[in-house]
Amino acid sequence: MAGADLTTMTAAETLVAFRERRLSPVEVMAATIARIEAVDPQVNALPVRFFDEALAAARSAEDRYAGRGPRPRPLEGLPVAVKEETPVRGQPLTQGSLIHRDTVATETAECIARVLRAGGIVHARSTVPEFSCMPFTHSRLWGVTRNPWNLDYSPGGSTGGGAAALAAGMTSLATGSDIGGSIRQPASCCGVVGFKPPYGRIPEFAPYNLDHYCHEGPLARTVEDCRLLQNVMAGPHASDPVAIRPKLTIPPDPGSIRGWRIAMSLDLGGYRVAREVADNLQGAADAFRAAGATVHEVDLGWDKPTILAAARSHFAAIFGADIERSVERHRDLMTDYAIARVEDFRGDPPIPYLRALEVEGAMMTGLARVLERHRVLICPTFAIPALVAGDSYIGRGPDIDGEPTAIVRDALMTLPFNMCSRSPVLSVPSGRAASGVPTGMQIVGRSYDDRAVFRAAAAFERERPWAHNRPDLDGGST
Repeated sequence: MAGADLTTMTAAETLVAFRERRLSPVEVMAATIARIEAVDPQVNALPVRFFDEALAAARSAEDRYAGRGPRPRPLEGLPVAVKEETPVRGQPLTQGSLIHRDTVATETAECIARVLRAGGIVHARSTVPEFSCMPFTHSRLWGVTRNPWNLDYSPGGSTGGGAAALAAGMTSLATGSDIGGSIRQPASCCGVVGFKPPYGRIPEFAPYNLDHYCHEGPLARTVEDCRLLQNVMAGPHASDPVAIRPKLTIPPDPGSIRGWRIAMSLDLGGYRVAREVADNLQGAADAFRAAGATVHEVDLGWDKPTILAAARSHFAAIFGADIERSVERHRDLMTDYAIARVEDFRGDPPIPYLRALEVEGAMMTGLARVLERHRVLICPTFAIPALVAGDSYIGRGPDIDGEPTAIVRDALMTLPFNMCSRSPVLSVPSGRAASGVPTGMQIVGRSYDDRAVFRAAAAFERERPWAHNRPDLDGGST
């Protein structure tokens, strides 16, 4: 197989080829490294690399498949890009910040330890905005990460590097985290799959394991690949008392959705949505109908200004307070957008935290009422295809069909489901915009009903497959 073919294969296809001895992990890793060296100068998604170690691990994986050692493990030999904010012992842990450019992790997050124990090979770390605090990816430390479908645009954030690397064929799988959409929004912008598991499904580090907005999770090119990585990352662990018991495993053959009732919301209670995004969601609804489901537009009873006010209160109390400590000590080393985020929280005081929790409770009730009558809800992931690369959007948000918005969060339709944190949510590609940038659709499930979300996504993917679409970084797209 040619190198380009190897880097467009799905993780599931690659594992089958390994087991059948038609392909070697060394060949795949070498092709992946060559792809990174060829295209990452344009995309800038994987600045921290471990190519020698990755090739050595690939040779060990090759021995396993050849019967010269223990049996192959679930992810044996697959390249996995790990988000740069997640600790892996002995690797840099900069969090995209000049403040931590010399920091090296002293322990490994359990979700990544599981990937390593399953045979995944961490060949590179993916870029993030400083402290993973924005839905775009650029920093003073790493520069601008670009969307491989159109280099004028951002891949999203904060797992922008991981999503871009997947789309550009620079990794088989990627890990991410999601506190306001940081897995799903970049998945949408880059035309890949991203899963926000329900709260507690994957163990977290303290204190963010206690923040119900916060989730670790997988990104992949296909629903099946996402399932493979999710099944490895999920499950309880003694380090995180919040993690749910017993472990939930997503089955490999989800079956039909014929007869399902699916709810659809185009605006989630007042979000302004670009016409291209809305049109692609309507097309996705047609694909569900072709799969045998019925789709009904619904009113969740939500109100966008109320949602954003409650979210601001939550972030000010936890995430903003965390970043504020860095601003107080190292302001001269920080990005303009991280400083602006903290100063925003210092401005008009947020609503009382109790009121924010009351808003979340009302949102969950509205969603639960809809999902009593429907198996899943579909809605846009991001209100526009993508943000402009390198723009910090200080004091303003993006234009939506020519109309300005006030803040970036005005477009972030992922955020309500961090508030409704017990719902599993998959973002899958819904189409493409005129700019060439993909758009995304969220598939939202009932509390802790991960299997239904994967089943719906797999049925949609059978109707509208996207696995082997990849941007042509020499011009055009495939």
